[in-house]
Order: sequence, then C-alpha cells, then structure tokens
Amino acid sequence: MTAANNHIPPVSIPLAGEQAILARRYVGALYDLAEQAKSVDAVVLDIRGLRRLWDESAEWRFVGTDPRLDNSQLQKAAAEVVKQTGISTLTGNFLSVVAQNRRLFLLPAIVEGFLALVATRRGESQADVRTAHTLTSAQKDALASSLQQVTGGKVNLTIVEDATLIGGLTVKMGSQFIDASVKTKLDQLERTLKGAA
Repeated sequence: MTAANNHIPPVSIPLAGEQAILARRYVGALYDLAEQAKSVDAVVLDIRGLRRLWDESAEWRFVGTDPRLDNSQLQKAAAEVVKQTGISTLTGNFLSVVAQNRRLFLLPAIVEGFLALVATRRGESQADVRTAHTLTSAQKDALASSLQQVTGGKVNLTIVEDATLIGGLTVKMGSQFIDASVKTKLDQLERTLKGAA
C-alpha cells in the first residue's frame, strides 16, 4: 500500500452517537494497553504514522471506508500496513482488532482521540496542522513556540501536508480552528468579487 499523494483529498469522518462512543472505547482501550506496557510514547509515534498514511494514501482510506470489503480483506490490508510502517506489536495488534471488527473507518477519530487523551494526561495540548508544503525544523519550532504562548503549556504538533491548501496552513486545537491557507484567502476574495459584481 503506497503512501504517495493522490488526488483524493484526506478525509475525516464526522462522528456522532454510537460511532463517537465506539471511537472513545477504542481510544481508552489503546491508552490502557500502552500505559500497562509502558509504551505510550512508542504508540504515539505509531498512531501519528497511521494518521499520516490515512491522509496520504487514497488506497488506505478506500480500504478503511468501503463497506463492501470482507473481514479477510480488511485483515490483509491491516497486516500490510503493519508490515510497511513497522509499527510496534501492540499498535499492530490493535489495528488488527479494529480491522477484524470492521471499524477501520473510525481510525481518524481514534488517532485524534488518543493523541488528545495523551496530551491531556500530560498537561499538554495537541495541535493538528495541515501545511501546503513541508515545514523546516525552524518553522516547526517557531509554530510550536507561537502556539505554546497562546496555550501557556507544551503543544504537540501533528503535521500533515495537504497540497490543496495551495500555500499557508491550518491549525486545529480542540474546538479552535485557525485557517491561514492561501486557498481560503482566494475563496474569500472570489466571494468578495462576486458580491461586488
């Protein structure tokens, strides 16, 4: 399964009701397992890698969200992801259970919930950043520093490249959303011009 950028944009499936409850259960179970194994940091890295793959691979998103695939196909896909990403045994087993239960479509919510739970337990904040281009180490540090001044505590960044933004970035922290993308500015300019016509 390739992680190459595709023309299908990354998607997060909004969750409510039973799906939200299921995602929270998976988050709690994964956190408990990671804590018992004293491998929370390793699982955080694994989970971030899974999220990057979900965002970058249209094939993986298709597998995760297509209801026509049977359990054996989902298990095979999960095993291939484990093999290609080299994630830990604990995270690999967890992914296998999620696939077996036909819940791969919950993966973005599980990742987001897990990272938020880890950050909360550590007194930190989690920021999901989408950028049009790769950030340098200095740019990442400057962004983290700016967000830390706002929150008053450490901020963990999860950064995903999204060429559809054209330029700039977006930042989501909890219920806060900052959109400094060129795409949004162009959309606003277009609406303004249409309104003036």
